[in-house]
Amino acid sequence: MKESMRSSISFLAIASLVLVLFSTVSIVSPMAEAATKLQEAQEEEEAAVNIVYVAKPEGEEPEAFHIRTLAAVLGSEEAAKDSLIYHYKHAASGFSAKLTRSQVEELSKQPGVLRVVPSKTVSLHGSRVSAVTNLGM
Repeated sequence: MKESMRSSISFLAIASLVLVLFSTVSIVSPMAEAATKLQEAQEEEEAAVNIVYVAKPEGEEPEAFHIRTLAAVLGSEEAAKDSLIYHYKHAASGFSAKLTRSQVEELSKQPGVLRVVPSKTVSLHGSRVSAVTNLGM
């Protein structure tokens, strides 16, 4: 009698443990998926510096054109001015601004926008530079 009672208790304990494990897996799995989606959304909305090449505006100051083009995506001239970093007017026509991926996609569709590329910093180093410039490094 005691042995059958122990077996029943052991069976119930194991069954309870299995039930808890399945419940945990069914709760944790959607939570992990939600956390992954949240992280992807945050990465999507993280602003980075981009260079926006535009056609040279006809009959309009470049700065005004840049602000107007950017405001069409960001919602206001104030937001555009806050996002703008630099205006390119001489060797190229365009501007640099902090933009999210979705803003880059939307800005790429605007009239006069030729291309939007992420800004990169490139540094020169090594013996080739010194050989070309005769700096004797």
